[in-house]
Amino acid sequence: MDKGQRHLARIARFIPTIAMHRGVRIAALVAAVGLSLWNVDRVPHTVLLPAVLGLLPFAIGKYVLCPTRWHAISTSGRPRRWHLRAYAESEVLGLISPWHAGADLWRVHRLEKIGVRRASGVAEVALDRFIGAVGLVAAVVVSGVTLPWTVLAIALGAAAVVLAVALVVRRRRPLLVGRWPWPSAKVFALGVVLSIGYQATILGLLVGSIDAVGGSVSPLHLIAVFGASQIAGVLPGVHGASPRDGALVAGLASIGVSWTAAFGAVALTALLYWIPALLLGGTFLFLRWRGWFTEPGPTAS
Repeated sequence: MDKGQRHLARIARFIPTIAMHRGVRIAALVAAVGLSLWNVDRVPHTVLLPAVLGLLPFAIGKYVLCPTRWHAISTSGRPRRWHLRAYAESEVLGLISPWHAGADLWRVHRLEKIGVRRASGVAEVALDRFIGAVGLVAAVVVSGVTLPWTVLAIALGAAAVVLAVALVVRRRRPLLVGRWPWPSAKVFALGVVLSIGYQATILGLLVGSIDAVGGSVSPLHLIAVFGASQIAGVLPGVHGASPRDGALVAGLASIGVSWTAAFGAVALTALLYWIPALLLGGTFLFLRWRGWFTEPGPTAS
């Protein structure tokens, strides 16, 4: 048993080494972008202007509203521009990893570099993700669209699990909880509002992409389809070919969009995600690699 455990430990140490290798990351990046380009190339009719117009608000939502939400709940003590830069860097890694997990791992890594304990960093990023999920459900509810019961059950179940774990840890490990972020009701509400704004920019990008491939759809129906497709997000997949993308294609087809247009819109949306990610996050990662950004000393514990 001990020998097997040592073998598993060696494998566990070997996997991060491979994942962090520069050649592996570049290959994953090229493969992901190539997959998106291949999908879009299979769509016969594409007019990019509507999609580009939808991309502009999305870039603001993704790279301004989301990191602002993270900054609002963060206990790192860093200014907003630090969170803007770290979030942009994380998105490049997130787009080439299943579950977008690379983004979360990079944010935790960046927090550790400034002195935040790993447990606190993980809790902070998890809380940010949770507020984002609450914002997604709230956006659908505010729009007046009824979500399927399965979506509501998953959302409420996840919230109950997070709450139960937090209460248990708070009771049994009060010292650990003291290092976790506990936002006030005002900060939590601000985070939900920012999440709703971000979801609105995603819908704008989807509408633009659907129009770009010659399709049309009711915004309210699109909100319902988008919310329901998030169920498939619990399954792993590569950006541009994930179960969530497949569910969104099927959902668009179910509300009257042709299969060709639905496939093309989702593929075009996946491709457009890369433009701000590479321009912003890629630039910041390159400058960091070249030594332009010096990490300030730890200020949090």
